[in-house]
Amino acid sequence: MGLPVFMKKLSHLSAAGEACMVDVSAKPVSLREAVARGEIRLAKATLKLVQSHAIAKGNVLATARLAGIFAAKKTGELIPLCHPLPITHCEVNFETPASGDRIVIMASAKIAARTGVEMEALTAVSVAALTIYDMCKAVDKNMRITGIKLISKTKATTTG
Repeated sequence: MGLPVFMKKLSHLSAAGEACMVDVSAKPVSLREAVARGEIRLAKATLKLVQSHAIAKGNVLATARLAGIFAAKKTGELIPLCHPLPITHCEVNFETPASGDRIVIMASAKIAARTGVEMEALTAVSVAALTIYDMCKAVDKNMRITGIKLISKTKATTTG
């Protein structure tokens, strides 16, 4: 009978429809980068506390940046079918729009590998947002993490 058409296109499924890790060993090594974005919406008073380093748990954005980078490096351990990747660079940055009601989180991850780093960039954004939430939850019960998405991914062939 075979698999439904939509399942034949999913690379993480075997011919029998079981979850499996994709074999990328025959693919060429390429320079790859992924950029992800998300945001955490919070009260204006909470953002002011974050900006003035007045949250009891410490420097929120510095901690969230480190948590995001650490999470990107551990993505293969967190998501069962992700390849464990030795990323060569990860960056997590924050913006606060003039509305004063959110923190925008941007993360990029880079590698020279046979597979992309989208999951690493997305994980960095997610964990940075969760860290902000954790550090601010005592003063703001209405925070919302929203809009986590991949912004771009690029691949360039290596020489040599």
